[in-house]
Amino acid sequence: MTTCIPAGSGNLHYSVAPCRGQGYRKTSWVSGVAFNRCIQKELLWSCGVSKFLQTQRCNYSKSPFSENWKSFRTVTSSCLRDGSTKYFDFAVIGSGVAGLRYALEVAKHGSVAVITKAEPHESNTNYAQGGVSAVLCPPDSVESHMHDTIVAGAYLCDEETVRIVCTEGPDRIRELIAMGASFDHGEDGNLHLTREGGHSHRRIVHAADMTGREIERALLEAVVYDPNIFVFEHHFAIDLLTCQDGSDTVCLGVDTMNTETQEVIRFISKVTLLASGGVGHIYPSTTNPLVATGDGMAMAHRAQAVISNMEFVQFHPTALADEGLPVKPSKSRENAFLITEAVRGDGGILYNLSMERFMPFYDERAELAPRDVVARSIDDQLKKRNEKYVLLDISHKPRKNILSRFPNIAAECLQYGLDITCQPVPVVPAAHYMCGGVRAGLQGETDVRGLYVAGEVACTGLHGANRLASNSLLEALVFARRAVQPSIDHMKSSKHDLGTSNWWSRPVVPFSLGSETMEKILLMTRKVRRELQSIMWEYVGIIRSTIRLQFAEQKIGELEAKWEEYLFQQGWEPTMVGLEACEMRNLFCCAKLVVSSALARHESRGLHYTIDFPNLEESKRLPTVILPGSSVKGTWSSRQLHKQPL
Repeated sequence: MTTCIPAGSGNLHYSVAPCRGQGYRKTSWVSGVAFNRCIQKELLWSCGVSKFLQTQRCNYSKSPFSENWKSFRTVTSSCLRDGSTKYFDFAVIGSGVAGLRYALEVAKHGSVAVITKAEPHESNTNYAQGGVSAVLCPPDSVESHMHDTIVAGAYLCDEETVRIVCTEGPDRIRELIAMGASFDHGEDGNLHLTREGGHSHRRIVHAADMTGREIERALLEAVVYDPNIFVFEHHFAIDLLTCQDGSDTVCLGVDTMNTETQEVIRFISKVTLLASGGVGHIYPSTTNPLVATGDGMAMAHRAQAVISNMEFVQFHPTALADEGLPVKPSKSRENAFLITEAVRGDGGILYNLSMERFMPFYDERAELAPRDVVARSIDDQLKKRNEKYVLLDISHKPRKNILSRFPNIAAECLQYGLDITCQPVPVVPAAHYMCGGVRAGLQGETDVRGLYVAGEVACTGLHGANRLASNSLLEALVFARRAVQPSIDHMKSSKHDLGTSNWWSRPVVPFSLGSETMEKILLMTRKVRRELQSIMWEYVGIIRSTIRLQFAEQKIGELEAKWEEYLFQQGWEPTMVGLEACEMRNLFCCAKLVVSSALARHESRGLHYTIDFPNLEESKRLPTVILPGSSVKGTWSSRQLHKQPL
């Protein structure tokens, strides 16, 4: 069972205890392949560990870096003599801004495996349109940025975290520029800064409306030419490899599945960074790419990491509503197309279908109110008027300005017969960002030794109950950088031997079940996935109530039990793995974490609005914390594949 309790502090200060054991000879290698500065050696990593815990596609036609990427740095199992186990100093799970920025720094001190579920560029970073917020010119100030962040976060933010991110953010932007990231400049030659909802100043650095793609391009280009970084694409992370060292849980790597070759590949690492993104696909409509199925959060929970604030799911107010387009898309989208916050920041106005402007009736900040306010306002309009979308109009601005500022949005809409320079855009809220996640300290550390987190998978305390627009890329950059030094220190103190790889039984790809059985399992899994998403949208959406959350909890439990029973009736074993089955496992795990957290918060704060407790309560201004529970009787989604040895 999952236990939800209020935490006494928004911060987490875990010490990274040094590993004990004999000394070791420093080496850095991928199994069977020596780097240019070393040869394959015996690797002595003995930590005195005695037992185990029980525990796509882009919307863009072609990534500008994908061809060079494949030819330079991608590693496949066939390249390596021992394809089933690989040894690295650092394993990075995820290839978005957090994972790549971290990899580039730690690669100066050892070997790095970047493990990515799809193509290296397929991440939430690549879909981020708006920009990165940072204090870069007067009259703006760190104090002002902090204030805006804390207000948007409904005063649940950790103030120390907010100060660190707002203070260190400008340097992180300058580092990106030095690495070759190209941001828009004004006629005066200075960076062009825009404003978004919740911000009191213009402080958003952007590259038109494709900022994330530009940052990803610059980082991947740097990674390509780093000889110490090896990227493993199409490797789905299954479970973290953990064990016990006294009372401490220690992470020693991760099991993955190469989804192209159907091989299970084990990565043994001295340090692991989770930078695996969010969990948008627990809902039927999300701006997240298909890879965002909560894999990192679920793995960390199963590995006994503390989870926090999962009730705060941010629904972006303005995703493109396909039903309102003049020409309907020929097939349903894999993920909703985002209409960036910057459209409202640049003067976009929201109307209902009677062309009545409605935001001033909900909030004095009107269209520039924080996302939670705008999303609830749109939701209220849709329900009151029994309509399926509202309209966002920027056409009163000069055509030239619109096309230069929002070329990607303009091109996407034009495909479906809509010219945003003279017509309003149909929009509707869609799941967008998880403000909660794996609870992290000020250096990205978790309560699992050797495991660090950065990006959307982490809950650092920055966002509180609602993320301020364009603070996500900023947080990822700051915490990826802050996690570097403790990771290096931990790497240098870690001592294991090659036998580490044999401590856990290996997951099994279910070839033995046969193609007919696997096809039935896949069809059932896809049906269950749609049912889970429907439950989450209907009962755990923008507006909630206790009885509806309890109903969701019951229905999710029944659905999961039915799915697992079906799998095991078909011959599936708990140690078997497949992409869609394991994604489903993670979606169930994260959905239950969201519902449990939502039931635990008896107030309305930020993104969590419940009709039973409609007011904000000062006495409840505490993070929600989910402690790892007993996994012995848990469902498949709640326990690690590896059983505790007898």
